[in-house]
Amino acid sequence: MKHTNAEHAAIAERATVLRTQVGSGVHGLAIEGTDDRDEMGLCVEPPESVIGLRPFEQYVFRTAAERTGDPDARSRPGDLDLVVYSLRKWMRLALQGNPTVITPLFAPDHDVVVNTDLGRELRADPGMVISREAGKRFIGYLRGQRERMVGGAVGKRVNRPELVERHGFDVKFAGHMVRLGVQGVELLETGRITLPMPDPWRTFVRDLRQGRRTAQEAIDAAAELEARLLALLGSSDLPPRPDTARANAWLVNAYESTWAGWRDAA
Repeated sequence: MKHTNAEHAAIAERATVLRTQVGSGVHGLAIEGTDDRDEMGLCVEPPESVIGLRPFEQYVFRTAAERTGDPDARSRPGDLDLVVYSLRKWMRLALQGNPTVITPLFAPDHDVVVNTDLGRELRADPGMVISREAGKRFIGYLRGQRERMVGGAVGKRVNRPELVERHGFDVKFAGHMVRLGVQGVELLETGRITLPMPDPWRTFVRDLRQGRRTAQEAIDAAAELEARLLALLGSSDLPPRPDTARANAWLVNAYESTWAGWRDAA
């Protein structure tokens, strides 16, 4: 008993508590004429989608898919890729330190599309979900981007053959690899991520994405950053693991207060 896409959309739109840009634009790394726009939202789903037989975990909207009818169509410059997670799913991923999922906590105000009291509470207290566990995720994602850059493929196919042909390697994978290292180090050192990415790394990654740096420069930079991340796993002032009890209590209150508001308004 699955929700239709229209039902997913309705659930997401009814109670989105936070929605921000999360892609290259929020990182300050967008290249004009080449990048789409990525956004992420968090929503409180209704009780029947939590305790009933038709659970809701996420809603995905892609203008490329709408335009072409192909759900796997590649996005073009200017396209929107939106994912709205249930608050419960987002929290699970955030507690694990998923690099993309925690981005809304640090997006600058001008990149916030939707915000509510619950969204403001989350953004005011990233320490509720951030721990050294995030460092492990950043390392894993960094390594994954390096593997894709070196292999030039996703699965069994070349994802962006035009970049490989033009530059000799996929510069987007290279840029993501270095960015993840930079931001992972900052997170473990300070408990926050500065967005957009400050210089000199911002210029380095933008140059890398435009083919002005070599693959070896990217690999060397990522190796140094990975080494720092590995060291910070043992020395960071962040707690070794997130405070799941506090996060769970906040989550329960968020759902109960939202549902109570709906009942009062009915």
